[in-house]
Amino acid sequence: MTEALMTLANQARSAAGAPPLKWDPSLAAAALEHCRWMVREGQLAHRYGGEPDLAQRAALAGAHFSLIEENIALGSNVGEIHDGWMNSPTHRANMLNPQVDRVGIAVLPTNGVLYTVADFDRGVEVLKPAEVESAVAALLRGKGLTILDKNADARAYCSQGDDAPRSTSPQPGFRMLWQASDLTQLPAPLVERIASGRYRKAAVGSCPAQSSRGAFSAYRVAVLLY
Repeated sequence: MTEALMTLANQARSAAGAPPLKWDPSLAAAALEHCRWMVREGQLAHRYGGEPDLAQRAALAGAHFSLIEENIALGSNVGEIHDGWMNSPTHRANMLNPQVDRVGIAVLPTNGVLYTVADFDRGVEVLKPAEVESAVAALLRGKGLTILDKNADARAYCSQGDDAPRSTSPQPGFRMLWQASDLTQLPAPLVERIASGRYRKAAVGSCPAQSSRGAFSAYRVAVLLY
């Protein structure tokens, strides 16, 4: 039944011009856990008392994402559930959202009906700190900057902020610390500083992300400009 719902979803996405969804076992585990809650409660809801929210339960199941959505349903068969989602503006928007690329679905037959949960997300690649630094360094090189071997200074600023000790020489002319799930572009304030032409070199450091938006996956990065 889960495969049939995924097939129907991808057929609908294809007709709408959206890319196909890939199956995510972590999302499926999160969906199944919530489905069990629905069966116990006997009614539909996206969250019950004592249950983690959608982002938290997906993260606890091992999913890594920057965007997450959920559809729930109660129906007699797969076709009825899919049609119900397609005829509901909110559920349809979730299923056809071109920004999501993964799905996990759970179906529990109970008392002649199907309790169903579909979790959709935009997956985030899990990178090691050195890989994060390499990705950001490549963006900086693309802006014409030379990357210095001063990762320790940037990492210290990343983890300690303004309390981080400054190296003796040279001192950075600008320091920026941010957290994001997207490593394909630099923050606008940093791009503006680079565009000023005052800086020719940079150092990059990464450190563990701090919780800022529930359980959404993110990377924490510091850049020092010289």
